[in-house]
Formats: sequence, C-alpha cells, structure tokens
Amino acid sequence: MVKKEPDFRKRIYDIIQIGSREDVPSRLADYVIASSIVINIICLFAGTFSIPPDIDRNLDMIESVTVGIFILEYILRVWTADFYYTGISPAKARFKYVFSFFGLVDLLSILPYFIAMLPWGMVAFRILRIFRIFRLFKINAQSDAFNIVIDVLRAKSRQIMSSVAIVLTMMLAASLLMYGIEHEAQPEVFKNAFSGLWWSVSTLLTVGYGDIYPITTLGRIVAIILSFMGVGLVAIPTGIISAGFVEYYTRMKPLDDVSQGNDLQFFSFGITEDHPYAWKRIEEISVAPEIMVVAVIRGNNVITPRGNTQIKPGDELIMGCLAYKNEHGIRAREFMIDDTHPWNGEYLWNLQIPEDMVVVSVIRHGKAMIPKGSTVFMPGDVVSVCERRMQKV
Repeated sequence: MVKKEPDFRKRIYDIIQIGSREDVPSRLADYVIASSIVINIICLFAGTFSIPPDIDRNLDMIESVTVGIFILEYILRVWTADFYYTGISPAKARFKYVFSFFGLVDLLSILPYFIAMLPWGMVAFRILRIFRIFRLFKINAQSDAFNIVIDVLRAKSRQIMSSVAIVLTMMLAASLLMYGIEHEAQPEVFKNAFSGLWWSVSTLLTVGYGDIYPITTLGRIVAIILSFMGVGLVAIPTGIISAGFVEYYTRMKPLDDVSQGNDLQFFSFGITEDHPYAWKRIEEISVAPEIMVVAVIRGNNVITPRGNTQIKPGDELIMGCLAYKNEHGIRAREFMIDDTHPWNGEYLWNLQIPEDMVVVSVIRHGKAMIPKGSTVFMPGDVVSVCERRMQKV
C-alpha cells in the first residue's frame, strides 16, 4: 500500500495558524510573526523622534525585514485560505480572506511601505502607516483570553447596543434641556444644541473638562441630577459585560474543575438539515452548564469551536460532560426492542414497570425523544432506563 503524502499547502496552513505545543515549526512561526509585529511597531514609534542618520538607516533596514515577513505571511494566508473557509471554492475563500478584518489589516500594514516609494507617497505614508498598529490585534488573537473577550462581547452585543442607545438618548435629551436653560444666561458658551451635547458628554461620561458648565441655579440643579443619572447609565454596559464573563466562567468551571482527572465523558452526534442546531452559532445553542462543545468535525477537518462558529448540516459535534457518579445505588442501562421483546407494540402506560425503574429516553432512527405515556415501543428502539440496585442485606 502506497502511503499518501501530506498536502504541502495544508502543512503550510497548519504552520501559519496558531500552533500547538507539539508542532514546533508552527509555534516558531507564531513567535516570528509576533516578534516582527512588535519590532515593526517599535520602529514606527522610534521614527517619530529626531535620531542620527545612521540609526535611522538601521531602523529602515529592520522595517524592511519585518515588512518582508508580513508580505510572505499575507501571500501564504491568501494561498491557503480555502483550508480556513471550508465548504466554498478556493477563489471565494481567498476573496473572503482578503476582505476580512485581519485580511484588510494585513494589507494595510504592507501598503504604506510601498506607497512611501512613490514621489507623492510620503504624505499618504504618514497617514496610512498608523494602520500597522492594528497588527497588534493579531497578537491578541492568538491568545485564548482575547478570544474569550470577543466571544463575550459578541454574545452580549444586543444588550450592549441597547444600553448604548439609552445612553445616547439621555445625552441628547440632556443637551437640549441644558441648552434651553443656559442659553440666555451664557449665549456665547451654550450657542446651540451641540454645545449642550458637548456638556452632556463630558458630564454623563464623568470626564468633566470644565470648559463649559451651568451658572444658573436651575441649570446647576439639573446638572447634579444628570450627573447622578450619568454614573448609573454608564455603568449599565459595564454590568452587562461583567455578567457575560460570569456566565462564561460559570459554564466553564464545572468542566475545568475536573479537567485534570478522569471525570469527563465524551459523546458525539451528527447534524442533519432538520436538526435544531443546524445553521446556528455555538453561542446560540442551549446546553446545560455541565456540557460544552469540545470540537466540530467537518469533513476531514477538526474545528476548535468558538462562540461565532456556525454549525452546518453534515457536521459532527463532539460534546464533553461530567461523568455520571453513582453514589445512590442507581444503575443506568439501555436495551433494544426487537420483535420478541415483551414491550414491542405496547404503550408506556400499559407496561408493568417496577416502581424503582424510570424510562429516561427512547432513541428511534437516530433521534432521541423523551417518552410519554402514549409512546408506543417499536422494533429497533433503544430504550434507556434508570433503576435502583437492590441493597444487600
């Protein structure tokens, strides 16, 4: 049997992605890219100072080397984009990467270097090179902590946007109110509603620049009330984000507590077109706090799930959960109904089931269902029951 050689492009893709500790070339690539980003940003800051020409030439050389690394990484990512965006053609995958957030960051961090070479490019270079700072996000993106922050913000995005809308509405109302009160007393200070808006922003956000403030008694009373309200309003988004982190870690803690032992069990199931999880994101599915999606198998690829990972028909989900601990003499078992089984064709409510036994679930044609009294058992059904063991006297 001839051993199939691994796909060279797939190996390049594995190297430039976030590497595991066992994959030395991939981890080395991570360190090289991260170091190049930091060095390039340092050169960007150093270039704003008055430095001797020889040092400036050295900085230019270092910058050229780091930009060369960025160019190579960008080319390789475009070349292997179809391994990241699976299920679509390579051309569409490359197009999708080029116009993704990190794809645009990669491109904008390279373009200033070449624009500066043009006769009219120095002004544009000074403006566009600021985009290199966004490459720092690529370092954070390789951190699990950063991914957790992104997942929490995405999960709470609706609540955050609602709270921001409330804050903006309050600012507009406060600006119009303060303009109406203070305009006659300070026509040069509160010239229009925008002046009131500037005051409301600095007050409600507790910045307090002091360049504009009320002088009338009524205006000061209103300012005191709005200041107290501003503290509470600004705290709303903070509370929503904090609650998101609490929910995330509350969900992760039961599995994290036992991750060092042998108390975890894993099970898997396939996703069909009519499955309730189909086309939903991980963050949108409802599972118990003790259960989490460990991996998504899509074709020959194993995808590490994140909050925004979309579940597609044909995927296989691997779930992790706490192992069942028998501390009360309870035994869980399952059996199949065949043509000769006494339960075949019988309603659940007609069965003479012992008091110490409970029918937990019935799996029929690969789908699990909670049995009711009207459930009729059929050949091929897999029945799960729990029963109490007899105590030895």
